[in-house]
Amino acid sequence: MVESFRELRVYKEAFQAARTIFRCTESWPKEERYALTDQIRRSSRSVFANVAEAWRKRRYPKHFISKLSDADAEAAETRAWLDAALDHSYIDQQTYDDLDATYDQISGSLVKMMTNTDQWCGPADQVREDQPVYDTDTNPSQTPAPPDARTQP
Repeated sequence: MVESFRELRVYKEAFQAARTIFRCTESWPKEERYALTDQIRRSSRSVFANVAEAWRKRRYPKHFISKLSDADAEAAETRAWLDAALDHSYIDQQTYDDLDATYDQISGSLVKMMTNTDQWCGPADQVREDQPVYDTDTNPSQTPAPPDARTQP
């Protein structure tokens, strides 16, 4: 069972696509900085960010679907910006085709997740999310460090 949104194939694909787009945009004209460059960077990053948000809301199927729908809409927006980038010759045809195909696959995955919520949503004991521990009697010096601050084995 998937433990984290970072394990989701759709998250990984969207994250990698956004990285590719960022690299492409580094060489775009400065006059596009607050227009096309900013828009495509934001929309591409929003895809994986909305997948992460959906994962945290998976206890509530309607919220889960809503965030996945937002991710799908951002993927469509990114594809529209890719059209503009190709039209202005900021990217070549191969890059366009690769990214467009990736976002088509991402959208397909998101739709599958939205139509199969039973596979992804459920009570806390089924989604395998750790419950928070609230121990008011714990000495602050004995409180464990947050997960990201722990040393890795």
